[in-house]
Amino acid sequence: MGSFDEYFKTLWDAAMDEDLRVALRRAVERFRRNRAEAFKIYPWIEEKAEKLREVKDYSLLHMDELAKEVKDRVEDLHGSCIIAETAEEAVEYITDQVKAGDIVVKAKSMTSEELDLNRHLEEAGCEVYETDLGEFIVQQMGSRPMHILAPAVHVRRERVAELFSKVMGREFKPDIPTLVTAARDFLREKFIKARVGITGANAIAAETGTVFIIENEGNAKLVTGLPDKHIVLAGLEKIVPTLQDGMLVVEVAMRYANYKSSSYVNLISGPSKTGDIEKQIVYGAHGPREYHVVLLDNHRREMARDPVYRQALRCLRCGGCLYECTIYPLVAGYFGHIYVGGIGAILTRFLAGGIEAAAPMAYTCTLCGRCREFCPMKIDVPEMMLKLRRELAERGLTPTRVKEYVEELIGFKMG
Repeated sequence: MGSFDEYFKTLWDAAMDEDLRVALRRAVERFRRNRAEAFKIYPWIEEKAEKLREVKDYSLLHMDELAKEVKDRVEDLHGSCIIAETAEEAVEYITDQVKAGDIVVKAKSMTSEELDLNRHLEEAGCEVYETDLGEFIVQQMGSRPMHILAPAVHVRRERVAELFSKVMGREFKPDIPTLVTAARDFLREKFIKARVGITGANAIAAETGTVFIIENEGNAKLVTGLPDKHIVLAGLEKIVPTLQDGMLVVEVAMRYANYKSSSYVNLISGPSKTGDIEKQIVYGAHGPREYHVVLLDNHRREMARDPVYRQALRCLRCGGCLYECTIYPLVAGYFGHIYVGGIGAILTRFLAGGIEAAAPMAYTCTLCGRCREFCPMKIDVPEMMLKLRRELAERGLTPTRVKEYVEELIGFKMG
């Protein structure tokens, strides 16, 4: 029960953290207001979400053939593509693409967190920089992302000012536009010097091998456009059949993520090329000379075979469920292990630590169902959580023991 002890102690400390509560309250209020405005302008988005659910369910049942189609298309367009069965295989492939001394710039990718990729790259002798502002903040803090979409949602502006003053060697006031400009200036040099750029993917269209990357900051455009080599890391569940399906993912994800429209949608199908001299194709014009796609299994096929757990693979990573959760606004991503919240417990069960790591999270969830209500994919987290709890009970870990531990922690008996 040592892991439970540490986990619940961390939750208790987080719930008592006034700075955390202030930051989360600000974020939840703004998210809900922004999402309501987006839905008012685009009221038909729920119908599109329903259509996308059908696309995702089809794709999960045809995962292998769609992955093979992506691999064929990417290689036909002068890229490289592997289907990595395990996390270790994916890490080995990616670290083979770098060398000691390389500067590596990254766009936000929860799948890279799943692999602990930054640590592996640093052990290979690389300088690694997260370029999404939130990821950059938590990286410099030596912390970890506390939200699927907004990694630094738990960090107040005052703390960011202190951090940037230390990292950049000059004093900053807690003025948000000034802090954003400071990060922009600091990372510009890293973009230019980087040899390798690594991104995730919001969707991949099998028919063309096209990768979709949604963003607002513009950092992903630089990560995918300036380095000599671009590596895409994405789970098999991100594949959909057609370009039109990929655009459906884009539209639904950005609206449910509280944006009227994201600033950028990057569509990438291979390395840069030109045929402007005598129509001879030459690769490596202004963008990357090399393009690599790593499609990761890491137990996703196992999830897809289970009719209950399969629905977790529909997740678009919009993050809306976390802002509606009854627990997350109190403790942020401490309700998690790499992946956070109720959906995070299921993803952790398969992708990021196994059933032991997921166990404390399974009993943190209240089963209230608000996540399901606000999810564009209508993922039934309570249903999956009950199945996970049954599995845990079979291993001798019952809710009674968890209740006893919480009572020990807070010092009085619950009803």
